[in-house]
Amino acid sequence: MHGLMQDWPLTVDKIIDHASQWHPTREVVTRSVEGPIVRTNYGEIHRRAKRVSNVLKSWGVNTGDRIATLAWNTGRHIEAWYGIMGIGAVCHTLNPRLFPEQLVYIINHAGDRVIFVDLTFVPLLQAILPHCPGVERVVVLTDIDHMPDVTLPGLECFETLLEQASEDVVWGDFPEQTACGLCYTSGTTGNPKGVLYSHRSNFLHTLITMQATVMAATPNDVILPVVPMFHANAWGLAFTGPAAGVKLVMPGARMDGAAIYELLETEGVTFSAAVPTVWQLLFDHMRTHHLKLSTLKKVLIGGSAVPEALIRGFNDEFDVEVIHAWGMTETSPVGTVANMTPELKAMPYDEQMKWRLKQGVPPLGVEIKLKNYAGQPVVHDGSTYGRLMVKGPTVAGAYFKGEGGEILDNEGFFDTGDVSTIDDMGFMQITDRAKDVIKSGGEWISSIEIENIAMGHPKVALAAVIGAAHPKWDERPVLVVKLKPDQDQDKQEHLDFLVGKIAKWWMPDDVVFVDDIPLGATGKIDKKLVRQNLKDYVLPAAALTERA
Repeated sequence: MHGLMQDWPLTVDKIIDHASQWHPTREVVTRSVEGPIVRTNYGEIHRRAKRVSNVLKSWGVNTGDRIATLAWNTGRHIEAWYGIMGIGAVCHTLNPRLFPEQLVYIINHAGDRVIFVDLTFVPLLQAILPHCPGVERVVVLTDIDHMPDVTLPGLECFETLLEQASEDVVWGDFPEQTACGLCYTSGTTGNPKGVLYSHRSNFLHTLITMQATVMAATPNDVILPVVPMFHANAWGLAFTGPAAGVKLVMPGARMDGAAIYELLETEGVTFSAAVPTVWQLLFDHMRTHHLKLSTLKKVLIGGSAVPEALIRGFNDEFDVEVIHAWGMTETSPVGTVANMTPELKAMPYDEQMKWRLKQGVPPLGVEIKLKNYAGQPVVHDGSTYGRLMVKGPTVAGAYFKGEGGEILDNEGFFDTGDVSTIDDMGFMQITDRAKDVIKSGGEWISSIEIENIAMGHPKVALAAVIGAAHPKWDERPVLVVKLKPDQDQDKQEHLDFLVGKIAKWWMPDDVVFVDDIPLGATGKIDKKLVRQNLKDYVLPAAALTERA
C-alpha cells in the first residue's frame, strides 16, 4: 500500500523559487571580479536566472546537456547555476586549480557545449579551448564595458545576453532523478572522475545541511562561503543559503586574509566555511594586525584535517568556534560533522579537544561504517583502523560514463579511500588516506596526526609527513617542513616538539626543510607531488643504523 501524499518532485529550481517568494529582498553581496562590492537579492537573482535559462534554450540546450562554469563565488555565478539547472541541463563546475591538461580532459569527457567564465580565467580558456572542439560558446560573466578583446568560440557578454532575454520560462518540468550537477574529483590518482548529482540528491543534501547539527542556517544568519562553488558545490551553501533565506556574502576572486576579514566585518558575517589553509591566512592576518571579530561565531572547516593550534587559536583569541567536518565530492559533500554533545560540552575545553580534532558524526541521511581489507566490519573502539565506507541518497553510486567500473560493495557502500577509526561515541577520525598511510614494521602510522601536531610549532607554515623506504621496517616517517619567513632550520627543535605527543615509534626519522609544500586543486597538501619532489631522498645513515 502506498501513501496518499502529493507527488512534489525534489528539483532545485524550487529552492530559488522559495527564496524569491519568501525572502525576495534578502541580500546577496559580492566582491565582484571587476573590483567593486555589488549588491543584489534573491528576487533579482531569480529573475535573472530565468533569463539565463531562456538564453540557453534559444541556443538549443536540452535536458541533460552539460553547461560548464569556470568562475569564482559571485552572484552572477549563482544566476548561471540556477539558470542551467532550472531547465534540466547539467551544471558542470570546472576547477581552475587543476592542471590545464586535466581541464582539457574534463571538458572533453563531459561534452561541455557552453562555458560561463569569469574575466580571471579568460586567458586559461584561450590556452585550452583549441583542444576542446565540442565547446560551441563562451559567455564572459561581465558587462559590455569590461568585455575582453579576445577570440573565443561564440564569445558572448553575460549582461548583454540577459538584457535581451525574457523571464518567461518553465522550470522543473522533469523527474527529480534528472541529472543536475557534474563535479570531477581532483584526480590525485589517474584521470579525474565525474560525480553526477541528481536534482533529488542535491535537494536532499540541502535538507541535510540545514539540520541544526550541520549548518543550522536561518534568516538571521549571514554566511560567507569561502569554499569555492567549483569545490563540491561550495559544500552545498549555494543551495542552503537560498533555502534558509540567509544573507550570502560572496568573496569573488580575493581569498587573502585582509579581503576575507574585511567582508566578515563590514557585512556582519556570522558563519563561514573554508579549507584550513584559508583560515590559517585569516588567523595570521588578524594576529599580525591585532584585529578582532565582532559578529563571526562559528566556522566550518573541512577538506583536510584541522590543526589543533588553529582550533585553539580561534577559540582563545577570537571567541570563534571551529567545527571540524569531513566530506568529499562523492558525498555531495557533507559526510560527518564534529558537533560537541552535551556530555562533551560538560568537559573542560582541553578535554574536549580529543573530539574536536575528529571529523565527527554523520547527520541524518548519511551512513558510515568501517571495514577491513577482507570486507569484514571493524569494531568501533576509537583505536582499530578500517577503511571508511559511506552510503546514502547523496552518495555517488557510479562515476559519469562508468569510469572506474563498479564502485559500491555488496552492501551498497562506497569506499572513500580513507583509513579511519570510530569511537564509542560515534565520532569518526580519519587517520590517513589509504595511499598515504605509513606502514612500519607491520603497523600503521598516521601521517595526518603527526602533521597536525607539527603544524602547531610557531615557526611552521606547512608540514607534511611521508614514508621513506627502510631496509628492515619497510617505511619510516619523514617530516617535511615549510618554515615561516626568516626562521632558522633546526631539525631537533621540530622533533623535540613532537616528544610526548605521539608514540615513540611514530617519531620521524628525519626532518626535511623545503621552500614550498604543494597544494592540490582543493587546497589539500598534494602528497603525490611531495613524494615526487623528494623521489631521490634517502634516510640518513644514522636512521638506517638505529633501526636496523
